[in-house]
Amino acid sequence: MTPHILHKIRKDYQRERLLENNIQDDPFLQFKHWLDEAIDDNIDEPTAMMLSTVDANGNPSSRIVLLKDASNEGFTFFTNYESRKGEEIQHHPQVAALFFWSALERQVRIEGRAEKIESAFSDEYFLSRPLESKFAAHVSPQSKVIVGREVLETGLDAVKKRYADIEIPRPEHWGGYKIIPQYFEFWQGGSARLHDRLRYTKQPEGWKIDRLAP
Repeated sequence: MTPHILHKIRKDYQRERLLENNIQDDPFLQFKHWLDEAIDDNIDEPTAMMLSTVDANGNPSSRIVLLKDASNEGFTFFTNYESRKGEEIQHHPQVAALFFWSALERQVRIEGRAEKIESAFSDEYFLSRPLESKFAAHVSPQSKVIVGREVLETGLDAVKKRYADIEIPRPEHWGGYKIIPQYFEFWQGGSARLHDRLRYTKQPEGWKIDRLAP
């Protein structure tokens, strides 16, 4: 195997600039504009976001989840409430999310508070999921130690038999969270590492926009 020299791997970003005179005053509208462009450009997994949480001792952890709704009220994703992320959000609801669209040379950072959404909305989304995804939500004790894959396969067989002739309900331990942002940062890659970074911070009267050094 040929060794990779990591410090020689670099890319010079030259796609475009992010300037104060070409952005939205509202960060939600700016995010929607960028997300729409990522989807229209056929970016792989444009709704994938890295979600970071911390445990009761302040230890951080990150993982990829999928954004399922974006509105002026916040950003919604779904998960197992008893997973590691669910337990950490219960103890410390302040979270951070990161979108990285490499082909567009862009990233968006979001910080805010995660709150459970109403159960009716979780029910509605669960009903729209593929059948195999519904089964998985019942079968997987997410983040818990299991003795082997056969635990999942045996559980899957049992769930399929249990709900062979009836609608499979949403398990109580599974549902949605909404991230209510207090902070946005939009990053556009720039040549010679002079990237554009524009920050939105929540103020009583609206949003304050600042430029950050790269």
